[in-house]
Amino acid sequence: MKILHILDHSIPLHSGYTFRTRAILEQQHALGWETAHVTSAKHRAVEALEETVDGLHFYRTPPATGPLARLPVLNQAAVVNGLARRLDEVIRREQPDLLHAHSPSLNGLAALRAGRRHGLPVVYECRAFWEDAAVDHGTSREWGLRYRLTRALETHVFRRADAVTTICEGLKGDIVARGISGEKITVIPNAVDLSRFSDSGEADPALAARLGLDEKLVLGFLGSFYAYEGLSLLVEALPAILVRRPEVRLLLVGGGPQEAALKQRVTDLGLEEKVIFTGRVPHDQVSGYYRLVDILVYPRLKMRLTELVTPLKPLEAMAQGKLVLASDVGGHRELIEDGVNGRLFRAGDSTSLAQAVLDMAEDRESWQSLRDNGRRFVESERNWPRSVARYREVYARALGGLEPLPAEGNGGETR
Repeated sequence: MKILHILDHSIPLHSGYTFRTRAILEQQHALGWETAHVTSAKHRAVEALEETVDGLHFYRTPPATGPLARLPVLNQAAVVNGLARRLDEVIRREQPDLLHAHSPSLNGLAALRAGRRHGLPVVYECRAFWEDAAVDHGTSREWGLRYRLTRALETHVFRRADAVTTICEGLKGDIVARGISGEKITVIPNAVDLSRFSDSGEADPALAARLGLDEKLVLGFLGSFYAYEGLSLLVEALPAILVRRPEVRLLLVGGGPQEAALKQRVTDLGLEEKVIFTGRVPHDQVSGYYRLVDILVYPRLKMRLTELVTPLKPLEAMAQGKLVLASDVGGHRELIEDGVNGRLFRAGDSTSLAQAVLDMAEDRESWQSLRDNGRRFVESERNWPRSVARYREVYARALGGLEPLPAEGNGGETR
């Protein structure tokens, strides 16, 4: 069986979206399935129409052109049209058995069009509601016209696709609330490639010294600095923490839209010596920064996006045997059981965050249990072989049960 995956963007770009895609493709190959891959015009890393990255071959779609491409909102129609034309070319070349389109809905619309023309079933995977992300980025207003249009287009895709997948129960519940049968929807949760993350390894003393973290209790966040991540709350909680724990330092690794505002807030609070900004670091060096951190903090703010979507970063932290402290938004509650494999605090409450840090700092006897339980959780529940094996039933349903799928592959699970 050959699956044609239709994507917004891919590696070599680095994001949670591209890492999930790579993990899915690698595990599908382990199951014995063939895959082909197309990215939309929104992937603009190279000019070439084809590219091979980490052994995976990607067909790229040229940038949208013409009158529609220059008009707000309507330029999205140009993206769909261009991707549909590119799909026609790739389908003729690759001869797939099934189309698997991944968020956003523009990819789903192009896939439905191509699927009708070529007589192919379509699976649509919702990884997040992009209209909610647009609200956080300030490019859309919640329940405004653009928001409602984006939502309506995706609901249309849900209805027309042969099968639907999503990454968590929160998103599934919202899709069902739109009138889509729950039997049509399969949750394929985010997971961790345990071969890429180790719970062993000591902190690099030279790196710790260079960053001024010797003999410090280090709180950390590694990722993109978006408003919904709530990093300003973490900065604002720091003074109360330092009163009782002056040895605490905050390590922020990454960058993004909120970086300048965060640095200004640090300056306003006089915390320049207590907060370390590293900027973005090469992906192959990230593990070295993880090893410097005692407690990974994920202070996501309460909003539709964070209530519905489970993040990947806490799972990566657990896989490395790190302590995890997170806000009690819905997406975190699907991953973290308070006091078992991590700790939770009240979302949006800097006092609750500060107290949770202080409680963890004073209860070091619980640290090993929290670490061990976190690692066991990803080993048993959130590993990619277990997650990707769920596609077997999804694809069989989309194919009308007529295509026999392999019972198992090289290293794949059978359940």
